[in-house]
Amino acid sequence: MKSDKISEAVVRRLPVYLRYLQELYKREVTTVSSQELGLKLDLNPAQIRKDLAYFGDFGRKGIGYDVAYLIDKIRQILKIDQVINVALVGAGNLGQALSNYNRYVKDNMKIVAVFDSYDKKIGTMINTLTVQPMEELQNTVKERNIRIGIITVPDFEAQRVADCMVEAGIEAILNFAPIIIKAPPHIRIHTADFTTDLLSLAYYLESEEGKEETEDDKS
Repeated sequence: MKSDKISEAVVRRLPVYLRYLQELYKREVTTVSSQELGLKLDLNPAQIRKDLAYFGDFGRKGIGYDVAYLIDKIRQILKIDQVINVALVGAGNLGQALSNYNRYVKDNMKIVAVFDSYDKKIGTMINTLTVQPMEELQNTVKERNIRIGIITVPDFEAQRVADCMVEAGIEAILNFAPIIIKAPPHIRIHTADFTTDLLSLAYYLESEEGKEETEDDKS
């Protein structure tokens, strides 16, 4: 595996491939070509072949990819062939939604603990999980071998929470707070910024001026 040459963009496409391959598997499709994958996922087939070739020679010329085999290999590459425990901090609306979704996820990555700093939320239940105080974060991370943390707190609390996660031994963080958080170089951070994504969509909307011109052209 040429991991030193693999870009983040490639890694982010792997779950996209995996999701569609799993759909094919449910439909009992046994093989798929890069052309078929490209057409369905709106990606260049050559890019798909290149992405997968970073990790091994999985395809067969004239046949394509064995769906079940490729699912197993991508799961291994993403390390989700093993159990990965996740902790979530912030039992507000978003945190509850993510924790509720957790019950439907059939993969090995699971939210196994939820934390909050507000007394009214501590001790409440989200599905089978009891919201714990932040003081229990460090011990729980060690006891349950938690490796990934999710932050769903307000922006002014996000950095403090991230610091607590790093101190507790969490190795990677998914941050939903609308702020850039800092951590040591060995901690991987991904930020899910709904606001930025939503605002950037506005750029692609047809302008009102353009609409008026179109309507004038029709008249």
